[in-house]
Amino acid sequence: MKTEGMHTGEFLVSEGNNSISREQVTFGANLDMEPGTVVAKVTATGVYMPLNPAGADGTEMAAGVLYAGKVTDASGGDGVIIARLAEVVDSMLVWPAGITAEEQAAAVGELAGLDIITRNS
Repeated sequence: MKTEGMHTGEFLVSEGNNSISREQVTFGANLDMEPGTVVAKVTATGVYMPLNPAGADGTEMAAGVLYAGKVTDASGGDGVIIARLAEVVDSMLVWPAGITAEEQAAAVGELAGLDIITRNS
């Protein structure tokens, strides 16, 4: 049996007109992320990485949702995130392994602060 992965933007319920919800950003090195991955921004460098609730470098705070799957090499790479003004399907978001319910709730609140609202599937 084959399992189909998530498609680009499949997690979106709605977004603002003229791609106002999207932002092109730089990602860190050696990443392999699916669409819908909750991302965070490293404070010192401005580089985006998957959310890491145990981080202490900015990666502990949700800063958006990855729009399309992204694989980066040793030098990192550019990609698009949903950074604001959108509704997303909560069950389609990709969270870090081991995230607790409290950490996930905090990240959902951080996304809401960016006007990225989660909706029940």
